[in-house]
Amino acid sequence: MSTLSLRLANSLHNEVKFLAKQEGISINQFIASAVAEKMSALMTENYLEKRAKKGNEKAFLEAMSKVPNVDPEEIDRLL
Repeated sequence: MSTLSLRLANSLHNEVKFLAKQEGISINQFIASAVAEKMSALMTENYLEKRAKKGNEKAFLEAMSKVPNVDPEEIDRLL
Protein backbone atom coordinates (compact mmCIF):
# COMPACT_ATOMS: atom_id res chain seq x y z
CA MET A 1 0.00 0.00 0.00
CA SER A 2 1.25 3.48 -0.73
CA THR A 3 0.69 6.86 0.88
CA LEU A 4 -0.66 9.83 -1.01
CA SER A 5 -0.69 13.44 0.14
CA LEU A 6 -3.86 15.16 -1.01
CA ARG A 7 -4.86 18.81 -0.90
CA LEU A 8 -8.56 19.59 -0.69
CA ALA A 9 -10.44 22.84 -0.40
CA ASN A 10 -11.72 23.27 3.16
CA SER A 11 -15.34 23.08 2.03
CA LEU A 12 -14.70 19.80 0.21
CA HIS A 13 -12.77 18.36 3.14
CA ASN A 14 -15.58 19.23 5.53
CA GLU A 15 -18.16 17.61 3.26
CA VAL A 16 -16.06 14.46 2.84
CA LYS A 17 -15.57 14.29 6.60
CA PHE A 18 -19.33 14.62 7.15
CA LEU A 19 -20.24 12.02 4.53
CA ALA A 20 -17.62 9.53 5.72
CA LYS A 21 -18.87 9.87 9.30
CA GLN A 22 -22.44 9.42 8.08
CA GLU A 23 -21.37 6.21 6.30
CA GLY A 24 -19.45 5.01 9.35
CA ILE A 25 -16.12 4.85 7.50
CA SER A 26 -12.85 6.74 7.58
CA ILE A 27 -12.08 9.62 5.27
CA ASN A 28 -9.37 7.41 3.77
CA GLN A 29 -11.89 4.65 3.01
CA PHE A 30 -14.33 7.19 1.57
CA ILE A 31 -11.75 8.70 -0.79
CA ALA A 32 -10.35 5.29 -1.80
CA SER A 33 -13.89 4.16 -2.65
CA ALA A 34 -14.57 7.34 -4.64
CA VAL A 35 -11.36 6.88 -6.63
CA ALA A 36 -12.22 3.23 -7.32
CA GLU A 37 -15.70 4.21 -8.56
CA LYS A 38 -14.28 6.86 -10.89
CA MET A 39 -11.66 4.44 -12.22
CA SER A 40 -14.33 1.83 -12.85
CA ALA A 41 -16.45 4.30 -14.81
CA LEU A 42 -13.52 5.42 -16.98
CA MET A 43 -12.30 1.88 -17.58
CA THR A 44 -15.80 0.78 -18.56
CA GLU A 45 -16.08 3.68 -20.99
CA ASN A 46 -12.75 2.72 -22.58
CA TYR A 47 -13.81 -0.94 -22.80
CA LEU A 48 -17.10 -0.05 -24.49
CA GLU A 49 -15.39 2.25 -26.98
CA LYS A 50 -12.99 -0.55 -27.97
CA ARG A 51 -15.88 -3.02 -28.31
CA ALA A 52 -17.86 -0.53 -30.43
CA LYS A 53 -14.95 -0.22 -32.86
CA LYS A 54 -15.12 -3.98 -33.40
CA GLY A 55 -18.81 -3.74 -34.32
CA ASN A 56 -19.99 -5.05 -37.66
CA GLU A 57 -23.09 -3.38 -39.07
CA LYS A 58 -23.71 -6.13 -41.61
CA ALA A 59 -23.63 -8.84 -38.93
CA PHE A 60 -25.90 -6.74 -36.70
CA LEU A 61 -28.46 -6.20 -39.46
CA GLU A 62 -28.33 -9.90 -40.34
CA ALA A 63 -29.02 -10.85 -36.72
CA MET A 64 -31.83 -8.30 -36.45
CA SER A 65 -33.44 -9.65 -39.63
CA LYS A 66 -34.01 -12.93 -37.76
CA VAL A 67 -36.11 -11.22 -35.08
CA PRO A 68 -39.83 -11.63 -35.84
CA ASN A 69 -41.74 -8.45 -36.59
CA VAL A 70 -44.55 -8.73 -34.04
CA ASP A 71 -46.24 -6.25 -31.74
CA PRO A 72 -44.99 -6.31 -28.16
CA GLU A 73 -47.11 -7.78 -25.40
CA GLU A 74 -49.33 -5.26 -23.61
CA ILE A 75 -47.01 -5.07 -20.58
CA ASP A 76 -44.02 -4.20 -22.82
CA ARG A 77 -45.69 -1.44 -24.84
CA LEU A 78 -44.55 2.14 -24.53
CA LEU A 79 -47.16 4.71 -23.66
